[in-house]
Amino acid sequence: MLKRVLLTQCFNFLLLEVIVFNLFSSLSPGVFTLLFSCLLAVVFVAAFRALFQYHDLSQLSRRNVLVLGAGERAAIIERRMRRTVDRRYFNLVGFVKIEGDKPGFIPEDKLLEIDYLQNLFDYAERNDIHQLVIACDERRNMLPVDLLFKCKTRGIDVTDILDFIESETGQIAVNLIYPSWVIYSNGLARSQRFKTNLDYRLNALLALITLVLAWPIMLITALLIYLEDGRRTGAPILYRQTRVGFDGQPFQIIKFRSMRVDAEKNGAQWASTNDDRVTRVGRVIRKYRIDELPQLFNVLKGEMGFVGPRPERPEFVSQLAKDIPYYAQRHNVRPGLTGWAQLKYPYGSTAEDALEKLKFDLYYIKHRSLLLDLTILIRTVEIVIFGKGR
Repeated sequence: MLKRVLLTQCFNFLLLEVIVFNLFSSLSPGVFTLLFSCLLAVVFVAAFRALFQYHDLSQLSRRNVLVLGAGERAAIIERRMRRTVDRRYFNLVGFVKIEGDKPGFIPEDKLLEIDYLQNLFDYAERNDIHQLVIACDERRNMLPVDLLFKCKTRGIDVTDILDFIESETGQIAVNLIYPSWVIYSNGLARSQRFKTNLDYRLNALLALITLVLAWPIMLITALLIYLEDGRRTGAPILYRQTRVGFDGQPFQIIKFRSMRVDAEKNGAQWASTNDDRVTRVGRVIRKYRIDELPQLFNVLKGEMGFVGPRPERPEFVSQLAKDIPYYAQRHNVRPGLTGWAQLKYPYGSTAEDALEKLKFDLYYIKHRSLLLDLTILIRTVEIVIFGKGR
């Protein structure tokens, strides 16, 4: 928490001093005044956030949530949101069994005995329910539509389990998606050739700025890789590998080589967290994401952006697309140097990890915006500075 506040205030200081007050010098309060203000902000913002976190002041605005369903779909809420931290913004009142629900998924002590066909609104009003989540296994002719309509018109929010999980976890539950939700859901449409062009220009500008700032680091990295094993064995400094990009088109990704030359002598395989194929220099540059810097040239070529789903290898994509529903939809946007999934999920090396990352990738595709991209970029800077990489 303190690291994030410090990083934010450093960013604020640079933004104000280097950009804003250089353009509008008459507004400048002076470097020392600005620096002192930023230090005060660190103290007060950190203190407020600590008070909010450790005394759980979020209880003041918690919603009371009632889940209509007690079967396989509803169990996803119970399973994913068991911890107190997962329920910081809502209080789960319980689960109501609906006709057609598969038995045995929700513990008995969390089930509520309610005649939902007759008394749903009365129960919701008596118990100050703020939100009803529809999570039953069989929805056809099983829900009291009139009572749900009454709840909605009286200020009680009625939402689908997919939208509830999306808003609370920042991911889309791939295993719950049905075709009509994809078609009618808000946020997935992105039209405009103009926006695509604007995206490229902005990404290219950021890539050029980053190259100007990072070229000394890139030069030192290339020298270290060469000295470690390139001089002796003639191994290349850069590493090129085929990845699947926008619209499923293959392209050659460029990275600093962080593994031994014979790393894939037995064929393509997932990289793991403590991979013994990684060199000594590779371990450092992977931790601080320095190995990704040559991909700035992929950005300049328009093959990648700064933010987006990470591109995977064709060997893995073909199998994952067969095993995981909607996996191919991540290719509807340009792949990125960093992304929502990289921030929200640890380094993955299995098909199960790929499924979890897809949930975050689909959330990003649905909600992508300039503000979300900036948030991801700033948090990526935090990861790089504090060495939270692979």
